[in-house]
Amino acid sequence: MPVRRSLETPRLLLRRFGPEDLAPFAALNADPEVMAYFPSTLSRRESDEAVARIESGFSVHGFGLWALEVKATGAFIGFTGLAVPGFDAPFTPAVEVGWRLARSAWGSGFATEAARVSLRHGFEELGLAEVVSFTFEGNRRSRAVMERLGMVRDRSGDFEHPRLVGHPLAPHVLYRLAAESWFAAGA
Repeated sequence: MPVRRSLETPRLLLRRFGPEDLAPFAALNADPEVMAYFPSTLSRRESDEAVARIESGFSVHGFGLWALEVKATGAFIGFTGLAVPGFDAPFTPAVEVGWRLARSAWGSGFATEAARVSLRHGFEELGLAEVVSFTFEGNRRSRAVMERLGMVRDRSGDFEHPRLVGHPLAPHVLYRLAAESWFAAGA
């Protein structure tokens, strides 16, 4: 199956990253509030390297994290999509749904809307059997998105993030959504 160039919702365009996204993505990654549940903010170089990794995911896996654009304004507001975690954990290998949005986009339902179309793509077009999501246990905003998506916390799968050993942000919660549950809910 060829890699899709974009996905859409009524309000959002999920598309591949372009050069025009590098500066706003770097600003988002330099925002301490956006990055509150990460060990640090990212420099411009680190942010650009993240985009290169995101884009390579499409080549390697046939899916990835999409640049997120508000259709009405053309504004870049972050990313949402599917990715393969780059670390070993009891639940890997897996495909995760993830997001990171600029503060200006918080509270608008964009993360849920974009993640839902990403899940639809994963289950209905890619034929995935399950999608996971995880975050620092104290990240209530992301956990609320996971729950709105119909994902269920797997308490037995909660884990210490292997890249954060000894760090206060290491305790992570794991959520799962099986294809059967997706289709049963008629999402």
